[in-house]
Amino acid sequence: MSRPPFPAAPAPQAPLPAAAPRPVAAPGRAPGREPAERRTLVVGRGISVQGTVQDAERLVVEGTVEASMIHATELSVAPGGVFKGEVEVEDAEVAGTIDGTLTARGNLIVRSTGKLLGIARCRRLQVEDGGQITGRIEMITEPRPAVDSSAPRPVEPTF
Repeated sequence: MSRPPFPAAPAPQAPLPAAAPRPVAAPGRAPGREPAERRTLVVGRGISVQGTVQDAERLVVEGTVEASMIHATELSVAPGGVFKGEVEVEDAEVAGTIDGTLTARGNLIVRSTGKLLGIARCRRLQVEDGGQITGRIEMITEPRPAVDSSAPRPVEPTF
């Protein structure tokens, strides 16, 4: 026990150069947010979640998620991951299983280990050799609505 519990402080280094300006956000992404800075919910292997997910921009499913409706920017279902329910996202990548309704307003990629059971709506579809889709596919053909973040969103009554 002669070793200190924390490593020694690093030696001082030369000053870092001035930071480069941040790039402008891509269309459809929140300004000032890099992909690594997105609000991300990761449901790990062996974890089961049921209920409502709010305010997650990115959902990564390695375990099991059962939800009635999720809105997010990105959905990623890892091999062995299971999503049951309804989800609406910009882009989705499925390497595990989705059982329910998936709406991807942009890209939907079904990897070779992916299974999609139920209804899938998407603008662009890519299925790798071995990927499985059982159910109905609806291609979104109407143009995307212009997103005006300053305009108030209509509130739908809940009964």
